[in-house]
Amino acid sequence: MRHLKYFILILLLGFINANAQIINPVKWETRIEKQSATDYLLIIDGTIEKDWHLYSQNTPKGGGAPLKLLFPNSTGNFIIEGSAAESPETTTQFNEVFGVSETYFTDKIQLKQKIVVTERKNQLIQVELSYQVCKDVCIPQSYYFEFNTATLTGKNVKSFTVLKNKIETHTVSNQPVSDKGLWSIFLIAFLSGFAALLTPCVFPMIPMTVSYFTKQSKSKAKGIKNAVVYGISIILIYVFLGSVITLLFGSDALNALSTSVWFNLIFFVLLVFFALSFLGAFEILLPNSWANKVDRQADKGGISGILFMALALAIVSFSCTGPIVGTLLVEATSKGGLAPIVGMLGFSLALALPFMLFALFPGWLNTLPKSGGWLHTVKVSLGFLELALAFKFLSNADLVLQLHWFEREVFLAIWIAIFITFTLYLLGKITMPHEPATEQLTVGRLAMGLLVLSFTVYMIPGLWGAPLKLISGFPPPLTYSESSHGIGSTSDSQTDDSLPPDAEWGPHNIVTFTDYEKGLAYAKSVNKPILLDFTGYACVNCRKIEDNVWSNGEILSILKNEVILVSLHVDDKRLLPEKEQYISKETGKNIETVGNKWSDFQIARYKANAQPYYVILDSDGNDLNQPAGYLPDVQEYKVWSQTGISK
Repeated sequence: MRHLKYFILILLLGFINANAQIINPVKWETRIEKQSATDYLLIIDGTIEKDWHLYSQNTPKGGGAPLKLLFPNSTGNFIIEGSAAESPETTTQFNEVFGVSETYFTDKIQLKQKIVVTERKNQLIQVELSYQVCKDVCIPQSYYFEFNTATLTGKNVKSFTVLKNKIETHTVSNQPVSDKGLWSIFLIAFLSGFAALLTPCVFPMIPMTVSYFTKQSKSKAKGIKNAVVYGISIILIYVFLGSVITLLFGSDALNALSTSVWFNLIFFVLLVFFALSFLGAFEILLPNSWANKVDRQADKGGISGILFMALALAIVSFSCTGPIVGTLLVEATSKGGLAPIVGMLGFSLALALPFMLFALFPGWLNTLPKSGGWLHTVKVSLGFLELALAFKFLSNADLVLQLHWFEREVFLAIWIAIFITFTLYLLGKITMPHEPATEQLTVGRLAMGLLVLSFTVYMIPGLWGAPLKLISGFPPPLTYSESSHGIGSTSDSQTDDSLPPDAEWGPHNIVTFTDYEKGLAYAKSVNKPILLDFTGYACVNCRKIEDNVWSNGEILSILKNEVILVSLHVDDKRLLPEKEQYISKETGKNIETVGNKWSDFQIARYKANAQPYYVILDSDGNDLNQPAGYLPDVQEYKVWSQTGISK
């Protein structure tokens, strides 16, 4: 339950972060001292909250983002003389990842900047203080203020009226896309819970259980109360299961498991096992003794009895819900973090709601369809879907190892075969073991059959290079295929002669560097900013961005002409030379592979470990905008990238 509280806390923080001005680890005060008739000294004092630190303007390039004092309207009747002096003394610490000694302030900082007023007239001086503060997270911030030179007259000016000031804050959390990712997991799990309701093991239990509570209770209110407790008990049982998974592995380990070859291979076998169970090859049953013991506890009545009734439902329905729960946990575990808990919350909520709602409104029971062959159809359909999903994990293992045994065409051929068989089943051309014979085809089954057939036909052009945006992220990318331009392509634009040294062709023929230092050196040579892309071979959301956002004409033009793309794969399993291997100061883990190096780079610099993760850098390696995670909206991605490039 502690992790459930954390989940609620994350949601609350999400609302808090919507108002960025709440998170201000540095409090600023400004004043001006008059030194002569024309010379003034702008003094900016900052008080830094405990355990936070702010990078100095003199911190070496390549480390944390340095402080910058900017004057956007630096033309007019004043001159900014020299650079700002800063005090007190800074703390210096060597960062092994970046190979630089970073300098930063703790507790307090003071900046002094000389300003020469050349003409006494009404002139606004606008000031922007751009900086980065770090604790458990790093926060890029900007402090803005402006004042009027006409007020700088007479006696020594010890302070002045700040006409406008504001702080813009952009928080970069450890999981920049966690809100969207968790909501996605919750929604999928919620829908899966409804799918579980429509299986032969669960659906008939609804009227039986609700009738028991409404008829056996002494009053209607008591029956409703018991049904609600029953529903809450179901939720607690499944959330407890998700919590156990998270506690056993930990959020960081779950995130690392998602790119593990063995993890993906084991889950491939596991999902095939679940799929065969749904298709009728065998049933997954828990020991009868478990159900008998739980039933005896349920007979005792009271709150504990109701809790054991809910546990009995979970056990006796395991042959139907087990594969769904297992698949959800597999998918949630691959996302890492609190996803297993959120997944089980969504699943159990959908499973429990009908029991509570039908207890509140017993008349609704008359509207339920009768149990019958359609329940078996739902179960078998889930088996086909699980079988298709299983091959995604096999594909992940091949992608991470870059073996090219399971390329895009092979993956699509298998999916097409699965969904053709699924279509034949829905249309009544084939039946599964232990399934009652279908005398006639229902309208609903025919509609589903046509829908699955349409989806199958949609996938076929993918064998010849069609992008298939509807299933983006599931098949291997176009670049991981026998013919990345499609069969019969005569494109000659992708030639090694036109590539810069150390670069390769990325998605959509974008020139891509896969090494940070080499990409940085090239960006400096052509004087262009960098789009730093933390990605992964097995990252589904990364492929969705590449297929659906980068393919847009405006975005593609930016990527090809205005920035240098540096894509760092955190699941690259190539071993580093022994002399380049080290122990991470951030995590204490051995950094042995190329992927380990880039993952540690991301954690050390941005305190984040989720992908995709994007940052615009200048050619010296300094951040130009706030990092971004999963941005599926083209316009949002365009605005974000242009904000960085414009600086």
